[in-house]
Amino acid sequence: MVRAVVIGDARTRILDAAEELFAGGGYEATPTAVIARLAEVPKGLIFHYFPRKIDVLVALVDERTLVEEGREVDAVPGDPARTLSRLARGLPLRASPAMRRILFREADTHGSVKERLGRLNGELIRRARFALELALPGARGDAARLEVAAATFAAVLLYQENLCQLTGHQIDPDAVAELIAHSLV
Repeated sequence: MVRAVVIGDARTRILDAAEELFAGGGYEATPTAVIARLAEVPKGLIFHYFPRKIDVLVALVDERTLVEEGREVDAVPGDPARTLSRLARGLPLRASPAMRRILFREADTHGSVKERLGRLNGELIRRARFALELALPGARGDAARLEVAAATFAAVLLYQENLCQLTGHQIDPDAVAELIAHSLV
């Protein structure tokens, strides 16, 4: 029996395969022929959608990593730990664990990946800082401490998947929120 392949889903299968392979072995170690084989498409079809291999990586980063902007922060006045915990759970961070590994692995060698990681990190820091300002209205004058707390929280949110992959240890965002909150009060 011949399986009917819908061309519209071929691009998605290519990106799915590339995401899995780039996360596992890295961009440089992944030939397009292997992507094509895993995606179950002819190798030429990859180049129809993505003229160069780097275009596959750029599309993955652009399409599969996102922090939605403009969302409200659910702050709890006087309780920065609960505020950060709520932020971590409600954060519209769209990046699979595999995409987070790709971002960190490829940021050193690919400018577009580094730029996206920087934008994601910046948005997470901005949101965490704003949440902390709402939770601790009197601390607004202590901008440097809030910035460090927000940056620490953002780093944990972005990097926890990599750490878990490497060590098997999952970081509890509630415990991180509690630790950061205690450092601010």
